[in-house]
Amino acid sequence: MNMLFHRGLAVAVTFLLGSKAFAQCPVGELEVVIEVITDAYGYETYWELLPGGSACGNGTIFSGGNPLVGCGGAGAQQQQPGGYGNNLTITEGPFCLTQGATFDIFWADDWGDAGLSFSVLVQGVNIANFVGTGDGETFSFVAELPVARDMSVTGLTTALYAFRDEPVRVIGTVASLGTDPVTSFDLNYRINGGAPVVQSVGSVNLQAGDVLEFEHATPWVPTSSGTFTLEVWASNINGGSDMAPANDLATSSTLVNEPIPNILDQYLVGLPVVEAIADSDQDLLVPRDLDFHPDLSRNELWVINKDTEQSGGSTVKFTNVGQPGMTWLMQEDPNNWHFMSLPTGIAFADNDNFATSPGIFDANQNGGDPFTGPSLWSSDPAIYAQGIFGPLGSHLDMLHVNPNSQGIAHEQWNRFWVVDGYNGDIVMNDFREDHGPGNNYHGDAIIRRYSDFTITRDPNEHVVSHCVLDKTSGWLYVVDHGGQRVLRMDIRSGAVSGPATFGPWENYVEYSTVSGYTWEVIVSSGLVQPAGIDVVGDRMVVSDHASGELIIYDISSPPAVELGRVPTGAPGLMGVKLGPDGRIWAVNATAHALLRVSPENMVGTTDRAAAGLRLAPVPAEEVLYITGLGDAGRSVPVEVLDASGRVVLVARLDGGTDELDLTPLRSGAYVIRGNGRVARFSRK
Repeated sequence: MNMLFHRGLAVAVTFLLGSKAFAQCPVGELEVVIEVITDAYGYETYWELLPGGSACGNGTIFSGGNPLVGCGGAGAQQQQPGGYGNNLTITEGPFCLTQGATFDIFWADDWGDAGLSFSVLVQGVNIANFVGTGDGETFSFVAELPVARDMSVTGLTTALYAFRDEPVRVIGTVASLGTDPVTSFDLNYRINGGAPVVQSVGSVNLQAGDVLEFEHATPWVPTSSGTFTLEVWASNINGGSDMAPANDLATSSTLVNEPIPNILDQYLVGLPVVEAIADSDQDLLVPRDLDFHPDLSRNELWVINKDTEQSGGSTVKFTNVGQPGMTWLMQEDPNNWHFMSLPTGIAFADNDNFATSPGIFDANQNGGDPFTGPSLWSSDPAIYAQGIFGPLGSHLDMLHVNPNSQGIAHEQWNRFWVVDGYNGDIVMNDFREDHGPGNNYHGDAIIRRYSDFTITRDPNEHVVSHCVLDKTSGWLYVVDHGGQRVLRMDIRSGAVSGPATFGPWENYVEYSTVSGYTWEVIVSSGLVQPAGIDVVGDRMVVSDHASGELIIYDISSPPAVELGRVPTGAPGLMGVKLGPDGRIWAVNATAHALLRVSPENMVGTTDRAAAGLRLAPVPAEEVLYITGLGDAGRSVPVEVLDASGRVVLVARLDGGTDELDLTPLRSGAYVIRGNGRVARFSRK
């Protein structure tokens, strides 16, 4: 199990209780200390400690921060100096508060973009942590010591959308809330009320308020599609029961899709059909990338437009894309000039969010530092592109060490991989907990830089260099536009070797360099202006901007083997994506078009059509043994096609197990089809 400790709001550190003499509070009262954490604009904030249910200024026990903000200053943007400093933790108190009584923390932020967070300690024991958002809030706590043993799953970042037969990582946070230090416990989860999956966790030292980020050692592998309920809880704390069971359980719901079928080999036979589904009449303006919403039943496709540096990019959401009654909606965030300037890529997460990669050097557009990187957005129509969240628009988060970003791929929850076009490397950007629409806290992010190779961006700042992650294998496939190649790196390899040296221009919980990871070039020839990329199973498709071709590869073993090319009729291709039914979708930036490409004869899916079809050896030399064409003893006609789709060999084979003489064939890649079944092989 991967574990990361943090105490409440102070990420990645463990708070150890030391010996301390507490204030001599009267009988019936307890000593309470409140730790106040400021952001980079401490002067914008004001707060009060109040009796429970009291309004600001009514019965105030303590006030802190900038009095010029005061009770009514939330979002006023008066920007008066005073109060707390920046990026500090201030200890206020101790206060003697009535045991068992409820108290409120009221706080306000002048700018309206969050600014204060709080930790509450009773008799030195952390009992509550609050993270401020927006204009300000009121938090409540009870002045009471907790029970001895109490743990709670405080958050789940397990995928809300997944695919059948693909592992789902059970990830979240669990907190120690009791007075006794936790040294061991069991971590449990179950699906739809089924049998618990249990992992014993030891060698920990969790004080009250400490939080442990976990990934269960046994992922969940759904074997059917549909909606499933996940329950996660901790038990057997230090060998004993949890003494406050009411807060134990966390639940979430996951929609499991049918997997994307691998039908790419069907494009190698006949002449594929290219359809223009949308163009500038549907608000496409230099489209550079596309992605489907992860609830595939919605058939909702999002396209991202480049537009101009000053105007910022835009998105076009197609609903029922490619079907009768298709609708579209072009949207621009109020602050897209900063958060979505010259976007190169879009990638949906598994939690209803999506991220974009800006191609600009300086998102502030003032000639300063390259304060630029991926932005996180919500796909909720009540949030995205709505002008109600203040001067920073509707963005959920933004990180700032990836200038001239060229592409983006999703891994898990709010973690994305970005092609850094300025530095020529790959960067993992984990936003972790987003700061909410229009806010500005980025300090909890984890960023890791991979720099053992060089990605060369288009010198004309136009053609992209996209990437895509195979989440099952952990291989990240990356287009190197300027190098006219494709490489891949194993994101599960390597280790942090030290701090990163580029920037940063703000504070993160981690900004590091990774070394010792595995990477390799898998395509080194045959590409002119590679741009978009996608993978499914052991197949990969790459778009070439110069030729307008979609190039299909076998990636079952490196280097990749080119199987064939699908012409789309015009140069200008950029992003490419495999749709829910396995067909290829792409955008053409020159023609301002959204394309759908289908095999000439689409016969279901390769996976279904080839069920039971087995070839050996692969690659073959002179003889190929074939099993599963049909019933044994029944003669089956088969055809062998070369990479251009020409029939080069015809035979009749036994439907059970038979052998095919390959001596008439040259070395290369081929497709065999018979009895409605299709498979690929190569001859040495």
